[in-house]
Amino acid sequence: MTMLELSAAYRDSAAALWERIRELRAAKRQATDPEEIRALQARISALAPILRETRELALFTAHYYDRRYERNAKYRL
Repeated sequence: MTMLELSAAYRDSAAALWERIRELRAAKRQATDPEEIRALQARISALAPILRETRELALFTAHYYDRRYERNAKYRL
C-alpha cells in the first residue's frame, strides 16, 4: 500500500466518522431522555478526537514525500 492509498483510506474513514457523528447529533436533538442525551454526547465526544486525528493523518500521508509541505509537528520523527 502506498502513502497515497493510505491517505485515501484515512479520508474514507474520516468521512464515515463524520457521518456517524452527524447521525448521533441528529439523534441527540430528537432525544428526550436525559440519560440518552448524555450517552449520545459521550459517544460524540469520544469520536471527535478520532475524527480530528484521522483527518490529520490523511493530510500527513497525502503529503508524506512532499518536502515543501509544512508538516504537523505532532507527526514528525
